[in-house]
This record gives sequence, structure tokens and C-alpha cells, in this order.
Amino acid sequence: MTMDLLWLIPTLPLLGFSLLVVTEGRLSKLPVALIGAGSVGAAAAVTLMVALDFLHGTQAPFSQTLWTWMRIGEFAPSITLSLDGLSLVMLGVITGVGFLIHLYATGYMAGEAGYSRFFAYMNLFVFAMLMLVLGDNLLVLYFGWEGVGLCSYLLIGFLHDDPANGYAARKAFVVTRVGDVALALGLFLLYRELGTLEIARVLADARLVWPDGSPVCTVIALLLLGGAVGKSAQLPLQTWLPDAMAGPTPVSALIHAATMVTAGVYLIARMHDLYQLAPIAQFAVAVVGCATLFIAATSALAQNDIKRILAYSTMSQIGYMFMALGVGAWSAAIFHLMTHAFFKALLFLSAGSVILALHHEQDIFKMGGLWRRLPIPFACMTIGSAALVALPLTSGYYSKDAILLASFGYASDGVWFWAIGALASFVTALYTVRMIVVAFFGKAKIEPHDHSGINMSGPLLILAALSIFGGFIGLAPLALVLPDGGVEGHHEGALVWVTAAVPIVGLLVGWLLFVRFDFWRPIVDMVYVRELRTFLARGWAFDVVYDALIVKPFVAVARINKNDIVDLIFTGTAALSRTLHGWLAETESGRIRWYAANMAAGVVVLLLFVLGVW
Repeated sequence: MTMDLLWLIPTLPLLGFSLLVVTEGRLSKLPVALIGAGSVGAAAAVTLMVALDFLHGTQAPFSQTLWTWMRIGEFAPSITLSLDGLSLVMLGVITGVGFLIHLYATGYMAGEAGYSRFFAYMNLFVFAMLMLVLGDNLLVLYFGWEGVGLCSYLLIGFLHDDPANGYAARKAFVVTRVGDVALALGLFLLYRELGTLEIARVLADARLVWPDGSPVCTVIALLLLGGAVGKSAQLPLQTWLPDAMAGPTPVSALIHAATMVTAGVYLIARMHDLYQLAPIAQFAVAVVGCATLFIAATSALAQNDIKRILAYSTMSQIGYMFMALGVGAWSAAIFHLMTHAFFKALLFLSAGSVILALHHEQDIFKMGGLWRRLPIPFACMTIGSAALVALPLTSGYYSKDAILLASFGYASDGVWFWAIGALASFVTALYTVRMIVVAFFGKAKIEPHDHSGINMSGPLLILAALSIFGGFIGLAPLALVLPDGGVEGHHEGALVWVTAAVPIVGLLVGWLLFVRFDFWRPIVDMVYVRELRTFLARGWAFDVVYDALIVKPFVAVARINKNDIVDLIFTGTAALSRTLHGWLAETESGRIRWYAANMAAGVVVLLLFVLGVW
């Protein structure tokens, strides 16, 4: 049976990583590219075979136990891979989009040092992400969770000659670590209450043990949400993602658009029964997503760095997924996860081609006039932008509109979720028009040199096709997994037309603002508007607040305690030992007369003790 090859999917990238590590960079670029991209491509081919077998069968969950991980009393977690409709969708995104990004990277990274090291990190990341989504228990999921965090740190700081890149990598690692601790606490509490971390048993036992609204279940769900907001860059742990753009552009496409940042969405969707039992926690998911999508969209409107625009856009789109999960549109959230992987990977890779052609210039105001000089990146960027804006008949339209329409019908608060989501959709159209107009039209400021070959343009064209037609793939695999049965939800009436019209209106307003810019210049140059732009450009000043409330006080305490007061006990003991040693060492003078005198004095003292004088 083809599904018996499931173990091979994560093994192939792990094997690629192992080969690249063992060879220690001694291979030339061609074999490195064949191993790095080929291992993920082979994993994608096996995924396709497994998917066809799964879809033509009963689509019942399939498990494959590889070995027992550890055994401590009754606690004996196994390394077991589990395949169902949800993990199958994730497999397709990770291996399919991941392979295209790896193939693109073979050209993009050709001029960089550490070529072999880069693909070793990328392969290790794919392996960790696959373990995250295939694990049938939460311990294996957590193993993959920590693995992608490590790889994210390594890849963000890959160009480590620049200290700023190292800072961005450390920031991503530390901020996401806050969420990871919350997730770990949630798993500890879950095991204490249910005695298992196997996902199927957890979801089944939760229904039997906890009533609706259970405080314990609510706390666990909120702790899992804490882990999700860290990995998925949602409020309040979203500040690491814009700085993570310090990594090479293929890293941004793979980790910060298509895979790692969607791990939080996957976690909440996978643990859906817990959230259905904890309506407070599920509502918190919706609120977090709604707030993030609006804050991130408005922040993108004031960015000049093309990758930071896309980074804030990613935060915003994942906010839509969180909002969908919170309002019970489980399938729509996963649908948008898939379509977002298509068009956001396309946008990042197209931006990478532009950046490479402009000698690594990322400021859109230093670009201009590129639509004729870089026709393929321009066309692909336009297609990706259309899907991002959710223009009708693009993949983004089907998934984002499904989320907005579902949010409208969510209890009495639905109209607010819909309104904020629609407003953010309008803002998305604004910053997208701004990015395209400023970067590709107007006067050319830098003469581009297109270095892309078929290994770079090919993935762009495939992703462009998926960005247009990906909405027709459907959600049938999710029918037996998620509570809504894989149905997006259908609505009729004016709401459908209004929701579809919002981004179109945004495009028209964007054209007035950024094409007919002279008409609006007096407004843009007003003092209050400039201050607002600065505020938005700094991401609503979250970093400023965190620096003032957390970072600076922590650094101040660390400086006061730079000699570590607690360690004085141990350093004092060591100092006393050294002092006593110094005194005793003085007795070892090497002089015979000194030794003889000491021996005689010792004999006299001993005799006095024996005779009872002392």
C-alpha cells in the first residue's frame, strides 16, 4: 500500500540534511543543489503518491508507528506518524511549495557563501515541519515545533556577518520562546488532567471528562493559544516577524509565509475539540486574529522595505485565519492557509527576483520603472497581489471571502468581526497598489540586471498558476476531520456583493492616492499625517512599549547583577579554597632544613599529646 511510504516523506529531507552536514561544505554547488532541492522534491513526489492513495480510499486516518521514543513507567510515547485530511493539506503545502522555494533558492543563493550550509538548514527545517504536522501525539508535535524554531533562528541569522541579522535571529528566538513556554505548560497540564498526549485520545477524552466551559479546559486552550501566537506572529508576540526579513528571501518565502508561521493555525485547528469546549478561549482566538489583521494591515501601509510590506501582510493574513478559527470557520481557515501559501510565496519570490536584479536593494522608493525591464517578476507580482487583495476568481478571493462571510454570521459579535476584516481588506488593497505602483512604475532609479534562469522563473510561473486557480482545489479532505465537515459556508444576498466589492473599491482609492499622488500631497504632508505614518511604520510602536516595559528594565537589572549575586556563594568558596591553597603552598619551599625543622616540631607536638601534657 502506497500509504506505507508515509515514513519516507520526513526521512528524505532529513537524509538531505545529513549528507550536507557530513560533507561539511566540500561539495560543489551542483550536487548541493541536487541534494538540497532534490530531497524535498522527492518528498513532494512521495506526498503526491500517498495523497492519491488516501483520496481514493476511505480517507480514514492512517497511523504508522516507527518506534517507542522513551519509556518512563506508564509514560511511553512513540514516534508515530498520522495522516488525515488536515495533515495531508499541510503535507502538500510543506513539500509542494517547499520544493518550489528550494528550487528557486538554487539560483538565488548561488552567489552567497555557505551555499551548502544554507540548504542543510532548509532541509532540516522541512523535516521538523513535517514532524510537527505528522505527529500523532503532542510530544512529537512539540519536537517539530522546537525544531522549526531552531531552524528559523539559524536561517534568519544566516548572513551573520551583519550584526543586525544576528540581532533579528535572537529576537525571533526569544519572542517565540515566550509562546513555546506557554505551549509546554499547556501540555504539562493536559497530561496531568488526561494522562495522555496522544491527539486522538486527548480529543476523545476531553469530551468525556470536561463539560462545556470547563475552567481547566479553558486554561489549557489559552496556553495552547499562547504557543500559537508566538509561532504565528500574532498579538502580542508579533514583533519578531518584520525583523525576521533579515534572512535571505527564500527563507522569508518558506518559513515566514508558507509554513512555520502557519504552525499556530494548524495547532488550533488540530485541537478544535478543546476550543469548542472552551468558548472563552475560542472567542479569544477570534479577537487576537481580528486585532492582528487590522494592526498589521495598517502597518504595511507605511513601510518602504518591500519585504517588510510582505511581512506585515503575512501577519495580517494569518490574522484572518485565526479569526476564522475563532468564529468556527475551521475549514475556511485551512483553505486560506493553503491559498495564502501559494500567493505569498509567489510574492516573496518575485520580490526576491527584483531585489537580486537591483543588487539587493529593498526600498521601493529606490526602484521604479521595472515593469518592462523585469517582465516575469512584474507579472507574477501582479498576480500574487491580485490574490492577496482577493480579487474575484483568484485563489485568495475564495478563501478570504469565505472567512469574512462566516464571521458575519458569528453570534451577535459577527458584524464587528466582518467590519474590521472588510476594513483591513480595503487597507490591503491600498498598500498593495502602493507597492506595485511605486516599485514597478514611474522613473527607473537603478538599472536592473536580471540574473534569474529557469530554476528561478519556473517556480514563479507555477506559483502564479496556483495563485489563480488554487481556489478550485476544494476542501474535501477536511470533511472527516474538522467540525464543519470541510464546508466553507455559502451566503446569498447583498453581503456577498459588498464583501467582494470592498477590495475593488480599495484598488480604486489606491489608484487615486498613489497614481494621482499630486492631488493628495498637501494632505499627506500635514504634520499629524506624518506622525501617523511614523507610528504605523513602527508597527504601532509595540517594540517601543516592549523596550520600555520589559527590555530596558531587564537589561538594567542584568547590569546591576552583572557579577551575579547568587554566584558570590560559589565564587567565595572557590576564592577561600585558593587562599588556603596559597598558604599551604608556602610550606612547600623545597629547603631540607625547613622540612627537618617541621618534622622535629611535629614529633615534639605528638610526644606532648602522648605524655598528656596537652
